[in-house]
Amino acid sequence: MLPLRDRLPTRTFPFVNYLLIAANVLFFFWQIALAEAGYADLGGEFGFVPYRFNVAPIVAAPTIFTSMFMHGSWMHLGGNMLSLWIFGDNVEDAMGHVRYVAFYLLGGVAAAITQMGVDPFSQIPMVGASGAIAAVMAGYLVLHPTSPITFINPVPLLWLIFGIFIELPAWVAALMFFGFNLFSGLSSLGPGPHPPGGVAFFAHIGGFIAGLVLIRFFIRGKDRHEAKRWSGWIPPDRRRSGGFRDPRRGW
Repeated sequence: MLPLRDRLPTRTFPFVNYLLIAANVLFFFWQIALAEAGYADLGGEFGFVPYRFNVAPIVAAPTIFTSMFMHGSWMHLGGNMLSLWIFGDNVEDAMGHVRYVAFYLLGGVAAAITQMGVDPFSQIPMVGASGAIAAVMAGYLVLHPTSPITFINPVPLLWLIFGIFIELPAWVAALMFFGFNLFSGLSSLGPGPHPPGGVAFFAHIGGFIAGLVLIRFFIRGKDRHEAKRWSGWIPPDRRRSGGFRDPRRGW
């Protein structure tokens, strides 16, 4: 199920999140330009290769960060940037601009280390912002578990009943993301048919878990703020309309 948007406004302008999106897009255009100029090993040069990190960690350490801004295709880039646009602005709003940069980067580092821990001798370059964005999704889950997220209904036969778009709480989106990656990652380790290659499932898992752990530290001293709750499973007479901000539940 593809998430399309949420409905939470921000109290501050999330310029860091927009800069991260712009940086990823510009880096991808730079990849295209280098590829057209005949540069054939961008992944090996700027992607994170676990084996190289184990052999020469100091030399390979910068690729943990450069790999976060690389993508393998337009679809890879588009899916990641859509998720970052949906979830990142509210996480930045909750913790502040400087903290958000550190949170995002630490999520990406945790993702790379987790993938390396599963396959430390892999020589396949890992690229993409998915691990860092997984941390952002986890942070959003902790901050706004009942926030309504709009998805595209993946079953055309159900469009007549539920419509093309459906709305679910954020915790459902996070559970689907984590469950899919956990199942796919474990399946890739065992014998028998494996899921399609090329996806660093454990990087997503590592980034997500890092986000769950780190978010509590990064929002210390900040007030909890949620503009709207998803109310699809709540009886109409018990629904709360509008927003709320409970100063007694500050972190």
